[in-house]
Amino acid sequence: MAKVNANYEAVYVLNPDLNEEQIAALTARFKAVVEANGTVSEVDEWGKRRLAYPINDLMEGYYVLMTFTAAPAIPQELSRIFRITDGVMRSMVICKDE
Repeated sequence: MAKVNANYEAVYVLNPDLNEEQIAALTARFKAVVEANGTVSEVDEWGKRRLAYPINDLMEGYYVLMTFTAAPAIPQELSRIFRITDGVMRSMVICKDE
């Protein structure tokens, strides 16, 4: 039998050129996607950090870590939204239970 809910972590890197309002809006949008069918445990904004290698000629990124509990379909939807959202440079969603 498949798990009903599992614990996940999502880390995403935003463009450092975004202002505070744009970063807050994107963070709230991603949190709302999860909260529609799950629960967000924590949203930890790490702030601007130096990247290991340049992405689109940028050497910095704004890192955010979000931990949440949701059904297996939610991380797939969240990954899809990360890919199509302007301002998201990189993202990764992992299951902590495995």
